[in-house]
Amino acid sequence: MDWVSWFEAPEYGFARQVLQRGTAALYFIALLSTLNQFPALLGERGLLPVPRYLAGGRRLLRPTLFRWRYSDRLLRVVCWTGMGIAATLVAGLPQLGPPWVPMVAFLALWLLYMSIVNVGQTFYGFGWEILLLEMGFTVAFLGSDQTPPPRTILILLVWLLFRLEFGAGMIKIRGGSEWRNLTALFYHHETQPMPGPLSRQAHLLPRAFHRMEVLGNHAAQLVVPFFLFAPQPLAGIAAGIVVFTQLWLVGSGNFAWLNWSAIVLAFAAVSDPVAHAVLPFLPLDRQAAAAGGQTPLWWLAVVLAVTVLLLVLSYWPIRNLFSSGQLMNASFNRWRLVNTYGAFGTVTRHRVEIVVEGTLDEEPDAPDTAWREYAFKGKPGDVHALPRQWAPYHLRLDWLMWFLPLRTVHEEWFYAFLHKLLDADQPTLRLLHQDPFDGGRPRWVRASSYLYRFASRAEFRETGERWVRMPLYEDIPPLSLPRRHT
Repeated sequence: MDWVSWFEAPEYGFARQVLQRGTAALYFIALLSTLNQFPALLGERGLLPVPRYLAGGRRLLRPTLFRWRYSDRLLRVVCWTGMGIAATLVAGLPQLGPPWVPMVAFLALWLLYMSIVNVGQTFYGFGWEILLLEMGFTVAFLGSDQTPPPRTILILLVWLLFRLEFGAGMIKIRGGSEWRNLTALFYHHETQPMPGPLSRQAHLLPRAFHRMEVLGNHAAQLVVPFFLFAPQPLAGIAAGIVVFTQLWLVGSGNFAWLNWSAIVLAFAAVSDPVAHAVLPFLPLDRQAAAAGGQTPLWWLAVVLAVTVLLLVLSYWPIRNLFSSGQLMNASFNRWRLVNTYGAFGTVTRHRVEIVVEGTLDEEPDAPDTAWREYAFKGKPGDVHALPRQWAPYHLRLDWLMWFLPLRTVHEEWFYAFLHKLLDADQPTLRLLHQDPFDGGRPRWVRASSYLYRFASRAEFRETGERWVRMPLYEDIPPLSLPRRHT
């Protein structure tokens, strides 16, 4: 119909496929991460139990299915249900039906995962949680293969990517001087929360290259995002730059699904002709304009109503972007929609790691006490070990361990973690890479700070160590459980 041609974007059929399937794949990974870690971290017997949180006398202002009752069994039902829905969307099955079918599927994912995030406390306080929620809600209104992609939703997804990139750029410019004097990446690869297998090599690149990295980052986050709204092929080129810079971040670190979310969102600015020019094997047929592919009036009304809602909610993030007190990774409404994003306004210059150890000896302070170190899956520990690539999978315990020396080791969850180690709690031990006591109970545990830095190439050739570490001080002296009397 000519009267809705302004609304329809049939030349973005491939973009819709990537946006829908990519977002669903990220939901699958996020729910898998929750299924594997939530019970030990936040479950009935977790470090910060959700039942205690819900019973704490506070009424939750944000929606969650667990408002009235939480159980680990219900949590697993939520995860498996969400993973099943996400898998069908990755396979493209709901997209074969009328547009309300994928809409309901994505809204279900949004509600299920929001229920988890809203009781996840500090373990779910990361920016990519609310980013995934906003992506899921917005992508829900891209329609199905029976209708052309709605242009307004594509623009809103570009707007989301703009806020993600430009917000991060503004946080950096307003943050530490290291971003303005181009020295931030002298440190970042070494001190980032969870290095990957290539992080050390990236850190050892020449400093001139690191200065160019910072300049490239500023261009990619402060200039390029404006071109995402330009006509094609400029918008597609801008999206390509975003994808390239995000792939560099994927290769040099572990930031859960943050970088992959930006890559998926970038396709909202890539038309089929641009995608075909880069990937000639892609068909140029307009999938959204399949047989019977006209926009029903009811669907037009639904999408326009959602568009108006998201535009109204954009007032607060816009005001925040240009505020001298810019917030980072914040929501302005209870539904986690149209949020503000940003990260690494300042860069840590030294890496301090909390090392957790246990012993079977009776006297923890004796000179010959044999302390054994617990090994984490992603957090640096063993100086010989090559860091692994975990992203887009999210290791929540390891990430929070990075924050401890920046804030305080005297966190409630960390003391709970140490007591779980003393009790040889199996769900907690499964969060680790290696238990030095093979499931047995240590007599004492302690936490100490170490200064870590990447070994130079010469040091690595001589010792085989990828890290050089130096002990600093004992943060938490030896702890023990009360003796059981028989």
